Amino acid sequence: MDDMPGVTRDRHYGYAEWIGKFFTVIDTGGYVTGSDDKFESQIRKQVELALEECTAVIFMVDCKVGLTGYDKEFAQIIRKSKKPVFIAANKADTPTKTAEANEFYELGMGDVYTMSAENGSGTGELLDDLVKVFEGEGVEDPDAGIPKIAIVGRPNAGKSSFLNALLGKERSIVTDEAGTTRDAIHTRYKMYGNDFILIDTAGIRKKSKVTEDIEFYSVLRSLRALEESDVCIVVVDAERGLESQDVNIIVLAHKQSKGIVIMVNKWDLIEKDTNTADKFKKAMQEKLAPIDYIPMIFTSVLAKQRIFQVIEKAVEVYTNKTKRIPTSVLNDAMLPEIVHYPPAATKGKHIQIKYITQIQARSPSFAFFCNLPQYIQESYTRFLENRLREKFDFEGVPIRLFFRKK
Repeated sequence: MDDMPGVTRDRHYGYAEWIGKFFTVIDTGGYVTGSDDKFESQIRKQVELALEECTAVIFMVDCKVGLTGYDKEFAQIIRKSKKPVFIAANKADTPTKTAEANEFYELGMGDVYTMSAENGSGTGELLDDLVKVFEGEGVEDPDAGIPKIAIVGRPNAGKSSFLNALLGKERSIVTDEAGTTRDAIHTRYKMYGNDFILIDTAGIRKKSKVTEDIEFYSVLRSLRALEESDVCIVVVDAERGLESQDVNIIVLAHKQSKGIVIMVNKWDLIEKDTNTADKFKKAMQEKLAPIDYIPMIFTSVLAKQRIFQVIEKAVEVYTNKTKRIPTSVLNDAMLPEIVHYPPAATKGKHIQIKYITQIQARSPSFAFFCNLPQYIQESYTRFLENRLREKFDFEGVPIRLFFRKK
């Protein structure tokens, strides 16, 4: 929130509960016409989509400003939706303001509920009547246990366009201007046998380049979305290549044990010969070293090229991330490799790895029980990780290895 008008652009969903009834709340941008805001028409479209899918409407009006032409105009649009309407006369912080709220009865849309969103007064009466229109009790958290896939990257890489292309509808507002998306937009994706939550995020720029308060909070939301996700699709602009900020985002996802897929967008704008993709891939891998397990897919959202392959790959990576390998299978596969290539002796002492097991963690993690865990070298850890990837396919997922005394 900010005192500047027009902060909310897309539709935002949140879960609420009142007297034992659970419901979803959709927050929308301000519905205006003829203003200077260049996003005005897209915001109106988002409001209309929210009106289509809702069960009831809370029509917010402002006691301080009083009844305006915009309110009357918007009342006509709400009437067309034929949904139950609750007029919430906000900013009624004083008895005078409360009395002035009576002018909103002129809209002819039933009772006017005077309230103050800032201190919560009057919201109880509104909610008591609102929940009466819901048929069932609702579900506390409809998203519980569903995989989350975050679409992250620098501004203007094509994240919102990608989401819209997948859904086949305008879920996020898209313009050529960097910073159009300001919040993390959650969408349930149920297509082609898949069921997960896609999170479109605001572009993440370097701290030094962020000057506006709103962008600062947008970036914080993006980082929070990355933290709560299971898999990150990192969208890279093919024309700009893999830049330092893209690498920072990937390293952050790696450190937080997220599954990662790199989506190189705008591939249709690149002049190509037979080796272009390989050269591009090699250059990216060099910048990302030693992180070498991430799948890369070259796409064009505009031409709808390979965009569904990205989603298929993200689902595959999620499967790899949640994979559990039985201890017997793990030992049968890895112990012969260790016998064939044992860890180097240190200070005249032989290191013996006796037993391996997978441990409960956010990403695949393995405990190797041995006599001298402190002497295991980094190069040998890399060898074991590569063998695990080779035998059990952990593409797109960071692996953690722990060495413990037997």
